[in-house]
Amino acid sequence: MGIAVNGIDIDDRVIDAEIGHHQQADNPLMQAVHEVVLRQVLLDEARRLGITEGSDDDRIEALFAREVTVPEADEESCLRYYLAHAERFRSGDLVEARHILFQVTPSAPLELLRQTADAILAALQAQPERFAELAAQYSNCPSGAIGGSLGQLARGQCVPEFDELLFRLQPGELAGRLLETRFGLHIVQAQRRVDGEVIPFATVRTQIADQLRRQAWQRALHQYLHLLVGRADIAGVALEGTSSPLVQ
Repeated sequence: MGIAVNGIDIDDRVIDAEIGHHQQADNPLMQAVHEVVLRQVLLDEARRLGITEGSDDDRIEALFAREVTVPEADEESCLRYYLAHAERFRSGDLVEARHILFQVTPSAPLELLRQTADAILAALQAQPERFAELAAQYSNCPSGAIGGSLGQLARGQCVPEFDELLFRLQPGELAGRLLETRFGLHIVQAQRRVDGEVIPFATVRTQIADQLRRQAWQRALHQYLHLLVGRADIAGVALEGTSSPLVQ
């Protein structure tokens, strides 16, 4: 492919061997190229700094440990995060919910489905008491047979986008928009809500500190990789340093 890093040609066979690890990517070949090139950039930097012991992965880890360091999150930062994300630090929240699912199928493409779902949502906004009737008529979920009822749901039981919408709704509130998930389009209504307990800051302080440190480390790592990529002589491909699974 004519790719070189700091004057060293990248063997096509190395890229071919890497492709198998990226079959879920939008462009497996390009992802494999980026991975191989970035790894070579990192190994070159490790060698320049005298890090030569162990396997390739060992040398890259040693390079990160030496060059990418972040301070521990202090008490003030942790408390600020806790207060800003109070909804995440509750246990036992439950919402009784119901929905109408419009499932995308080859015979019911998304736009046609959206038109139907929008019409049903408008009908429910005008006559909310028809929810069970319309769920039985239109929902592609087995819950349609019982008025669309999903029972009581705890946080994390549903896909994230459903969770996020549901736990923002007030008891009895019908979502004012359609929700799109991998299952299709949903009309969602919250019914009875049971609030859980607030988890004390002291209980989650260590968890928050770990999360803030991971976030800070990832930002620092991305900056470091951009620096190395910008400094390297890379021929044959334009490389974005943060596109690699190495930095996820």
